[in-house]
Amino acid sequence: MSERPVDLAASAVFRPVREGNAFEETVERLLQAIKLGVVALGERLPPERELAPRLGISRVTLREAIRALQHEGYVESRRGRFGGTFVTYRPPEPRRGDLERVAAGMGERLSDALVFRMAVETGAAQALAVRLLTDQEVERLTSCLREADAAAPGEYRRLDTRFHLTLGELTGSPLLAAACADARMRLNDLLGAIPVLRRNIEHAAVQHAAIVEAILAGDPDAARRAVAEHLDGTAALLRGFLT
Repeated sequence: MSERPVDLAASAVFRPVREGNAFEETVERLLQAIKLGVVALGERLPPERELAPRLGISRVTLREAIRALQHEGYVESRRGRFGGTFVTYRPPEPRRGDLERVAAGMGERLSDALVFRMAVETGAAQALAVRLLTDQEVERLTSCLREADAAAPGEYRRLDTRFHLTLGELTGSPLLAAACADARMRLNDLLGAIPVLRRNIEHAAVQHAAIVEAILAGDPDAARRAVAEHLDGTAALLRGFLT
């Protein structure tokens, strides 16, 4: 199992929780990080000394949340020099009927989730296009693009998610980054129920490249249009599999 540190898109999910529901929200944040693939199968969560301050909670609360997730089989804790808490959750393979069941369970919330995602992700791209990115930020963005577009089908969802979360994070707005993560999470089970086809990856790669090109060109209108076209394509794919 890998001990690679969690990638930088984690700031979108590892953000302070509300004090009133600290335990419940900590479990929710950790599950979000795991299910979105921010911390993938076999990877290690950030150390308690780093993660607790980022979430704005005590180590006691964090340990309780980790124990709850360990009990449900999402993580396992190991002792020793190379110890820590490692993800054991493996996203299920899409099965016939999964998409229909998830869509039926969402009901009217599906349309709302698609509208919400469109609003926050096009807004993030537009905001990002008017920023002057540093060389390091450009490298992060283009690296995410390369990894998503070269992904094998089994890794595509996680790396595609990382690309989209990075768009939100690079805006420099924690609220917008969190909204992008929330929007993705609302559709995560639905997207996970769609078979990943090589042709779809290739088509998405062209759209991803258009998004990055518009952002790096400093063209907010083109960036917004490129994201809207990409998300419209995802919505059309959903409708195609549901009909």
